[in-house]
Amino acid sequence: MSYMGLDIGTSGCKAVVFTEEGHQFAEAHRGYPVLTPHPDWAEIDSAELMRACLEVIAEAGAAARAKGDLVEGLGVSSQGEAFTTLDRQGNHLTNAMVSSDARATELARTWSEEFGRERLYSITGHTAHPMFSLFKMLWIRDNQPDVWDKASSFFCCEELLHRELGLEPAISYPLAGRTMLFNVITHCWDEDILQAVGLDKSKLARPLPAGAIVGRLSAPVAEKLGFLPGAVVVAGGHDQPCGALGGGALESGRAMYGMGTVECICPAFHKPVFSDALRDSNLCTYDFTAEGMYTTVAFSLTGGNLMRWYRKELADDAPYSVLRESMATEPTNLMVLPHFTPTGTPHFDPDPTSAILGLKLSTTRGELLRGLMEGVTYEMKLNATILAESGVELTEYVATGGGAQNPPLMQLKADVLGRVITTVAVTEAGCLGVAMLARCAVAGEPLADIAGRWVRPISQVVPNPDFAEVYDERFQAYRKLYPAIKALAKDLRTMGAAPDPAGES
Repeated sequence: MSYMGLDIGTSGCKAVVFTEEGHQFAEAHRGYPVLTPHPDWAEIDSAELMRACLEVIAEAGAAARAKGDLVEGLGVSSQGEAFTTLDRQGNHLTNAMVSSDARATELARTWSEEFGRERLYSITGHTAHPMFSLFKMLWIRDNQPDVWDKASSFFCCEELLHRELGLEPAISYPLAGRTMLFNVITHCWDEDILQAVGLDKSKLARPLPAGAIVGRLSAPVAEKLGFLPGAVVVAGGHDQPCGALGGGALESGRAMYGMGTVECICPAFHKPVFSDALRDSNLCTYDFTAEGMYTTVAFSLTGGNLMRWYRKELADDAPYSVLRESMATEPTNLMVLPHFTPTGTPHFDPDPTSAILGLKLSTTRGELLRGLMEGVTYEMKLNATILAESGVELTEYVATGGGAQNPPLMQLKADVLGRVITTVAVTEAGCLGVAMLARCAVAGEPLADIAGRWVRPISQVVPNPDFAEVYDERFQAYRKLYPAIKALAKDLRTMGAAPDPAGES
């Protein structure tokens, strides 16, 4: 028998089937557009989203059946925050507002101040941001009252799919945490928050721990999808901790390091951690995809996209293999503040300023490329340092994403972070993680044992001690860079500004 993981992303979904030993042998993918009907809006057509999900499940299931196998368990890894509003008949009243939708920016500020920022953090483990479902729901309440009055259900992508499969919808603890309506300690929808919003919990799906059985597919649905009759569907989770589970991050101190367009660190730890430093740094605490464990998400929106920018603007679209060979091999004298996009943690700055310090006429393109990658990694080291100062020490990273296929970049990151980085033989870590949960539910095998077989290390990159010492010293300067550059940028923006008409005599 086999197990399927479904990953529902922002721009596409994919289904991957794995054998009992964790070998990938069937997959399917569909893309869909992100719609921007108004400035600051970002949506996915929920009907198109569900069609795509059902298509990839059926296609991958048929491919497995054609090879003589039937899927007996499905887990779902889902993008966070996005939800769809449904009426009593199950009609979609809204599209799914994705993470980058910023229409609730002002509400995130004013409502959280009224409710109490510290109080909100102590319940949900998150700091206020317009990405979260709570503030998007408030926007519907205040701006689309007809939709709010008709709404019977608010379902994230995971629960919306359960409904399409004929099951009673359930939301995994990790995904529920991303709504900011969920108490991450009691694992219940929080009555105080719901009352302040004016939302009845009957309109939300039942919360379940990751790996719990949501239901079993009916024979007709299973036949249509190429599954074993009575195949189980299990609660999965938010895509980042699902990917961390698929990378084998099941012990305190171990973290997934996702090296894609966005750089992301997602660790596992055994008890919830709350602190003023984590709150002020926007480093959340919520449920991991292994029951009883917790996680956080540290991320930089400037990551692999910075190498793509360099390649396009400064390297004539040279192949990435050429870039790898051209990158300087030793620490540079450059100091890069890599805020070429809005920042992620710890600053959550929508209007940042980047900087490249130390450029000379003698600076080579290879040194500049390395300096840019050093800056990106310093930013992730900053997040890891804040976590360590709050009691979450990261001792090893498991690399996933495109950057994990770049050995010189992996060595650079190990040197800057001063930690071992392990690469694993998996390209679809999120799908693997939730397929592991399905295997655990069906076979009753401990999750750690499954991970021990399914997650296969390829190599370990050990820090160069000489380079690591240099980077540790320079990192102390990096910690001072953002506040200094931010203050300077603020001064520059006020110079030569037009006079305020309200202040004219």
